[in-house]
Amino acid sequence: MPVHRSGSTKSRRSRLAAAGTLLAALSLLIALPGASNAAGGDPTAPARGSATMGMGVVAHDGKGGLPVEGRAAQTEGVDVSSHQGNVAWSTLWNSGVKWAYTKATEGTYYTNPYFAQQYNGSYNVGMIRGSYHFATPDTTSGATQANYFVDHGGGWSKDGKTLPGVLDIEWNPYGAQCYGKTAAQMVAWIRDFVNTYKARTGRDAVIYTATSWWKDCTGNNGGFATTNPLWVARYNTTVGELPAGWGFYTIWQYTSSGPTVGDHNHFNGALDRVQALANG
Repeated sequence: MPVHRSGSTKSRRSRLAAAGTLLAALSLLIALPGASNAAGGDPTAPARGSATMGMGVVAHDGKGGLPVEGRAAQTEGVDVSSHQGNVAWSTLWNSGVKWAYTKATEGTYYTNPYFAQQYNGSYNVGMIRGSYHFATPDTTSGATQANYFVDHGGGWSKDGKTLPGVLDIEWNPYGAQCYGKTAAQMVAWIRDFVNTYKARTGRDAVIYTATSWWKDCTGNNGGFATTNPLWVARYNTTVGELPAGWGFYTIWQYTSSGPTVGDHNHFNGALDRVQALANG
């Protein structure tokens, strides 16, 4: 005669239901922003890959008014990432924006899913455009990241419409602000990146940074100014102090709350100077 184990069956069902609830909770946790960083650091940190040019400027340097227009010629440009999605390039062009930089890569683990629309779309409306790499010096070497960048949209061609690639080196949104490196180690990492980029493309990379970060994390090193154009971040009425060695900026990111696309920039010169940088 068969033995009925109704109690055991109910118990198994209860255990299965509990396991299902736990798995659902874990799936939700993994999907939350920053969850991928929880095991290795601050659980409130953003998800890897989400970093954007200048995301730490306001928190570290504050925000003032917009620049007062002066006599010197400036050419308006924007920088974009996946946060902007599909960009209305014709709207920006009609507003006076003549050049653009698009985030291509971060570390060796991320490529921008909107890169084609942003990089090609800006070109198609007539803009001079380029791409940038968000550096994570705590994950892989400078040479490794430079190669990853070049292989995933960071190259250069002398077509008169392509700007040299940018090394975006700034506050770490995922952990220690200097990525756990001493000033000497950071300088060596940056040198490794720019040397590799030059070897791969024939161009010196533009360096994007903020003066306060550069002082804190490189010891205000002045050894890149003779080769690498400076793109400085400061959201205020004047550009302020520049990092050591650079007597002038090539590009100034002056706001993160501009029209159509938030990050707006002044190129230090008329459009023909933007074209000159593109041509090398």
